Amino acid sequence: MSITFTVFKGDKSGAPKRATTTKPEQLSGDSVLVRVTASGLCGTDLHYKSEDMVLGHEGVGVVEATGPGCKLLKKGDRVGWGYEHDSCGHCQQCLSGAETYCPQRAMYGYADRDQGSFASHAVWREAFLFKIPDELSDEEAAPLQCGGATVFNALHAYNALQTETIGVMGVGGLGHLAIQFAAKMGCRVVVLSGTESKKEEAMRLGAHEFIATKGKKELKVSQPLNRLLVTTSAQPDWSQILPIMAPGATIHPLSVAGGSFEIPYMPLILGAITVQGSVVAPRYIHQRMLEFAALHHIKPVVQTFPMTEEGIKEAMDKLEQGKVHFRAVLKPQQTASL
Repeated sequence: MSITFTVFKGDKSGAPKRATTTKPEQLSGDSVLVRVTASGLCGTDLHYKSEDMVLGHEGVGVVEATGPGCKLLKKGDRVGWGYEHDSCGHCQQCLSGAETYCPQRAMYGYADRDQGSFASHAVWREAFLFKIPDELSDEEAAPLQCGGATVFNALHAYNALQTETIGVMGVGGLGHLAIQFAAKMGCRVVVLSGTESKKEEAMRLGAHEFIATKGKKELKVSQPLNRLLVTTSAQPDWSQILPIMAPGATIHPLSVAGGSFEIPYMPLILGAITVQGSVVAPRYIHQRMLEFAALHHIKPVVQTFPMTEEGIKEAMDKLEQGKVHFRAVLKPQQTASL
């Protein structure tokens, strides 16, 4: 016996296509059948829109069935999942809480390409699902599964202190979450954006200072930046940015982009600047992120779209055109049954 559910895949045309995925009805190990109730749309999804794979990796849903090895979740629980679906569990990275760097990690785009969060259902390991706090709705929780986990991980995993001045470059899907997390951690938050158009919203989200960079040869900040979260897809003009970085500061490039990362050599050396690569949060930090967001009322600003071929295409087109107001969330139009 098997179960078949609806999924939405990438296609060489660039438009999402409705399809189906089939899994064994008898769940094994710690497998969990989840009915999807909301899915965030992430910029990374655009990179796979022409691939023959199921799209989406910011999933939230309700547990419908559990395998014999499940110990924590039960039917009816609200859960979320993100970029990573599995790891070996035995290597040094897994044993030290850094399973996102496991050599056998199962990540979106590379593994489990027959399912994702643009779907009616999915089957994932209990070990890689996260309970959603009651304070967060499905629509609010979905973008946190990747966007929230990415920015929170940069701050938490690399020991940001509440005494730091944190720069956030870009006020978009990642940036508007980074502002909230850094501010609620007690840090001074300086936002860098091309123009003044998003100043009012950035300040409302928790920024203490806003710098418009376009057309300026020299930037002035009240305090040098101890840490800079780069959430824009395009690289900044580093000759403009490095003079406002504090000695020993850290730069975190957080968006996904092709090409090479280039930065002036001597200012990097003389300022003892660190460029820190990272991906999404490992599970213990992901769990902390959800709890922190619930406690401090950190919520993404979302636009909702129907989870249909037309709705997904509209959301992806608007995201590609820069017309989504912070985060797009896809919602099933009716409760799906198997």
